Amino acid sequence: MSTFTFNTAASIRFGAGMLSQLGQAVREKNCQRVLLITDPGMMNTGIVSRAIEVLESAGVEVALFSDVKADPPESVIYAARDLALSQEAQCIVGIGGGSSLDVAKLVAVLALGQENLADMYGVENTKGPRLPLILVPTTAGTGSEVTMVSIVTTGKSEKMGVVSPVILPDIALLDPELTLDLPPHITAATGIDAMVHAIEAYTSVSKNNNPISRQLATQALSLMGASIEQVMLNGKDLAARSDMLLGSMLAGQAFANSPVAAVHALAYPIGGHYKVPHGLSNALVLPHVLRFNAVTAAQPYAELAPYAFPEMAGMHSQAAAAMFADKMAALSERCGLETSLREVGIEREALPMLARDAMNQSRLLVNNPREVTEGDALAIYESAW
Repeated sequence: MSTFTFNTAASIRFGAGMLSQLGQAVREKNCQRVLLITDPGMMNTGIVSRAIEVLESAGVEVALFSDVKADPPESVIYAARDLALSQEAQCIVGIGGGSSLDVAKLVAVLALGQENLADMYGVENTKGPRLPLILVPTTAGTGSEVTMVSIVTTGKSEKMGVVSPVILPDIALLDPELTLDLPPHITAATGIDAMVHAIEAYTSVSKNNNPISRQLATQALSLMGASIEQVMLNGKDLAARSDMLLGSMLAGQAFANSPVAAVHALAYPIGGHYKVPHGLSNALVLPHVLRFNAVTAAQPYAELAPYAFPEMAGMHSQAAAAMFADKMAALSERCGLETSLREVGIEREALPMLARDAMNQSRLLVNNPREVTEGDALAIYESAW
């Protein structure tokens, strides 16, 4: 067996009602002042006010930063850092979707004033230390609460990643009750996003693809494949919501160590230029990347497919890989997601620009089971259009 490294959050706490333990978790870190980072949409849900009440009941002073934007630009991260410094925050708490959690991870480092964001981009360029960090996801999608990745929009549209075990949280606190009111479209997009994480982690050709990540990926797909349509039918189904949140977390652990590839590389320019939500961007290109990869790497997709779709057990690898792509496309459509780039306002004339930008995601493309050229990227976008 080849050598590998597996990193994840130091403590994972999962269960309905877990938000009530947030104050206790902060006090465990010997902190009295926290900066809570979230986004404007979360402010309308009642979750943030509940979290503040729990924290204050535990004797914790709370400063609030609620200006996180989707695909957060550097300016948002700097603003949150400045508030952490001015309030002398001793701990960072992130509550929300992936963008809020990603901002919280970076602010935990930057609030100590020892590192610059520009120097942190790339793999393991973040050295630490950082403030204590607690992350509370409210979507079953990004898995950011257990990943050592934070994505930032730099300039007008390009996305860059900070990848370091330093930004893994001390505590990931997962409460499926916080996902019960997720709107159907967000439920679908984030759910497919989490399934993409499992698929790409399992099939990654990264040198750090490892048996732990592969096992987590298969378990994640089993949970989510069996529950995503149920939560679309009944968003208040706590058991199905719990399976989705756990599956998303397992997929996050998987891809944090066996990194994602061409689906994400081609999705990033879509989100960067057209502000399409990340999960939907992934869903739009997923079946087309799967078909492209299956030409030379059908076997891992055939192995993986029955975990999401049990009726596919025992199929021949090439046939199974092709059907897997078709079934993922059909699943997205049944969940009510857009299925083509033109449906989200992307002009055909823009496809060459997207292909050029996708080539900048070399950190991800090297993990793809089939080499992707700019011409290949353009052909995939054309198939998705």
